[in-house]
This record gives sequence, C-alpha cells and structure tokens, in this order.
Amino acid sequence: MDTTRLTTDAYNDYSSTEASPIEENPPGMINSFVPRPRQYERLGEHGSSSTTWLQTLIHLLKGNIGTGLLGLPLAVKNAGIVLGPLSLVVMGIIAVHCMDLLVKCANHICQRTQRQFVDYGDAVMYSMEASTSPWLRDRAAWGRRTVGFFLILTQLGFCCVYFVFLADNIKQVVEAANGTTNNCSSTAAVLLKDSMDSRLYILSFLPFLILMVFIRNLRYLSGFSLLANVAMLGSVVMIYQYICRDIPDPTHLSYAASWRTYPLFFGTAIFAFEGIGVVLPLENKMKIPHQFPVVLYVGMGFVTLLYISMGTLGYLRFGSVIKPSITLNLPNCWFYQSVKLLYSLGIFISFALQFYVAAEIIVPSATSQVSWQSSFLAWTWSSHWWDPSAAVHWLSSSHPSWK
Repeated sequence: MDTTRLTTDAYNDYSSTEASPIEENPPGMINSFVPRPRQYERLGEHGSSSTTWLQTLIHLLKGNIGTGLLGLPLAVKNAGIVLGPLSLVVMGIIAVHCMDLLVKCANHICQRTQRQFVDYGDAVMYSMEASTSPWLRDRAAWGRRTVGFFLILTQLGFCCVYFVFLADNIKQVVEAANGTTNNCSSTAAVLLKDSMDSRLYILSFLPFLILMVFIRNLRYLSGFSLLANVAMLGSVVMIYQYICRDIPDPTHLSYAASWRTYPLFFGTAIFAFEGIGVVLPLENKMKIPHQFPVVLYVGMGFVTLLYISMGTLGYLRFGSVIKPSITLNLPNCWFYQSVKLLYSLGIFISFALQFYVAAEIIVPSATSQVSWQSSFLAWTWSSHWWDPSAAVHWLSSSHPSWK
C-alpha cells in the first residue's frame, strides 16, 4: 500500500517539541520525521471512501447527540441552576480541547512514521515507542491493546444503551396508545396496557441493526446520519417549544446543589459528550483532513450550546419534578408521543456509527488470526460486499486454490 498521505504546501508542525529531522533517536524509538504539509488532500481516497467536510460534520453531530441529551435537565438539577450550566461550559471546552489535541498528536505521529493515518491504538503505541523511558517503550504494544479494549468497551456500552432506549421508548408508546389523545393540555393519568417484555422489543430490533452495521463506508453512512439528525432535530424542536412556555419563577431553585449529588451530574454530562470515539475515524476518512479542526470547533460548539440550553431550560421548566428523561415530563398526547418516536428513529439509524468504531478494531484483529475464508469476510466488511463479481475476482486473484 502506498503510504504517501498528502501533497501541497509547507507544513507547520503540530508538535510543541523542537526535535530536528536530523537528530538521532534513542534506541527503540521510531525514525526521525520528514516535514509534512498541513494543507493536503488524502491520496488514493478520492473515490467512494473519502468524506467531505459536510458529511464529516453530519457524522460528528450525530456521534455526540444521543440519549444523554435527554437526561441533562436532571443532571443540572443535581448540580444546581448556576453550577450546572457553568460546569457544562467547562466540560465542553475540555472535551473540544482534548479532541483537537488528539487529532494533532495523530497527525504528528503520521508525520514521524510516514503513515497515511493512525487509529487510537497506533497513536498510543507510537507515542510510547517515542518515549525516553525504556519501560514505556518495552510496553508500547500493551498500550495499544489497553486503549483498544477500553474503546471497544465504551462504544459497545453506548450501543447497549441505544438498545435499551429503543426498547423502552417504543414499549412506552405502545402501552400508552389506548389512553393517548390529541388533547395536549390534559394532565390526567394514563392507564398503561401491558405489552411484550422489553427484551422481546430488543430482539425484534436486532435483525435490522445487524443489517445496518454492514454499511461499512462512512460516505454511505452520512446519508443515514443526516436522516437521524433530521429526525432528532424535529423531536428536539418540539421539546424546546414546550419547555420554553410558562417557565415558573426560578428563584426557589438552588444555585449549587449538594456535593453528594454532583457526581451524578458529572456522570450524566460525561455520558452526553459521547463523541470522542468517532473523532479519529472521521478525520482519517476526510478527503481534505486539514479542514477537520474547523468542522470540530463548529460541530462541538453547536453541541455544547445545545447541551447547556436543554439542561438549563428543562430544569427551569419542570423544577424538582424533572424525570430521568425529559420526554417523560411531556404531556401524553400524540404530538408529544411523536417526540419519542422521532428520537428513537434517530437513535436507531445512528447505531451503525457508534458500532463502526468498535468494529474497526474488532474485525481486522479477529480475521487476521484465522483462514482465508475469514479474510474474505474482512474484505466484504471493508468494501464491495454487495458486488458478486468483485468477490469472485478477489477470491481468484488472492487465493487461486479457491478455483
């Protein structure tokens, strides 16, 4: 594979070090770098696999706006009406800074190793190999494995939450269907009618989600992410138009809650900023990667404002009776029940994007340990699984014995 990554103008080094290209590295360290342009295009990816800045922005928004958004009003309650929003601002700044630093480190490693791109495990491994500590250099491979393990754990955890969210929301809508009316001003209690167990709802979604995760190309996933963003935007707009009306006097709300409940706020807010796992895959797939910082700042700026406004307005509107998901505080009429349906549709569609990060680590590692049949599976995962003629050509050229 051609490892040439870029072309064009002079590159301004991302690193804060003053290492010289002609300096010799200590034993065990990676080779000295050759300066790389900052304004560049990714070579060999002008086809269907690379993404534009707009497609990347759509993915970034979808990767960060998930189920955690609906729990932020309760999180603000656990922190206080003043301390909560201020904490979200600080966490947003830290999250964006860490994402930007991660991309800069990855670009610096690409420059030093002359690789086309690196993933999270590569970034840690090569960083440890470049350390002045022999202990870290000797354990660079374990650094890669550790990061991969926790990244898989995190992303599959998000996928599990998506499963439960889908099942519970659809179950709530179905069970309340008989008592749901078109009167959104009614506050009468609704008698729920028992339906299937939540696990059966999860099982019913499974075949469709399996089909979705086979869409391996981020360029094709961008259409689904756009549809998910539109669906979730519609539900968020309906939530805002309700919580912005008849806001009661907020003077009775505490400015800063007890320190005992602040960890609950912190956990919910950290879960809401769930897009760190998709940053490097998105940057790696961009046709013009130097545009990614702008995409990152614009996208995460919008996400942070959305988090702060949803958490603050939701708590102001419902006060101490705010529930774990703000959708549970909405009136039981079909207009607001559609909020659950639209948000569930967005979560369903975006499942593949969250699974993409874990699959990018698991599939190549698993298939490299087994026979050519599994290497064919990896090939179908990464490219033209829908093209039988391409499959036959790959088998014939790569494994003549197959004939």
